Amino acid sequence: MEPNNPLLDDYVLKLTRKADPRVCFVPTASGDATAYTVNFYSSFTRKKCRPSHLAILQGRPVEMEQFVLGQDVIYVGGGNTATMMASWRVLGLDEILRKAWLQGVILTGLSAGSICWFESGPSDSWGAELRPVSGLGFLPGSHCPHYDGEADRRPSYQRLIQDGLLPDGYAADDGAALVFRGTSLDEVVSSRPQAQAWRVERNSDGGVTESALPTRFLSANT
Repeated sequence: MEPNNPLLDDYVLKLTRKADPRVCFVPTASGDATAYTVNFYSSFTRKKCRPSHLAILQGRPVEMEQFVLGQDVIYVGGGNTATMMASWRVLGLDEILRKAWLQGVILTGLSAGSICWFESGPSDSWGAELRPVSGLGFLPGSHCPHYDGEADRRPSYQRLIQDGLLPDGYAADDGAALVFRGTSLDEVVSSRPQAQAWRVERNSDGGVTESALPTRFLSANT
């Protein structure tokens, strides 16, 4: 949700192949922040879709499973990944999201909403130091967002993989998106010309290898 750059949001809507898809914003990681939700509606009410949101921190909404499974896109916002995951597990949203994924609902998000689909990732949920956090595990390995957006992300992610605290995985610059079909990486797209994604792996020498992935820059006509 870049206010002046809708390329990634529009790309996600096109993936549905529907003229008027249902898009649900999940702001758990931000504490169901009202301002964040308002920003979502401000952006998506201008698009050809039916936006809604799911706030769960006041308790498990009635008919939550039916509501989630009726969406075409689940869009998870950023914030505190550890708190979000704990809340989802207590209320059963983790298992509902698994059902949605298996039924073909498009699952997406940014920051915490990007880490959550993987086994794990580096998180500042407990303070400034990045530490491993567990995700839903739909996608294998680890994931690091903000790879170029925060000075400590790149070295911390590589160090955590080198020390065996995180499995091999994928990193994404701000503005880059990893697109998976099932559990296989299909492509990398970006809303910024220089944004990239990377495969980061522990090598046989005990160090870390970082490999740039081919990235397709989106345009207004993409």
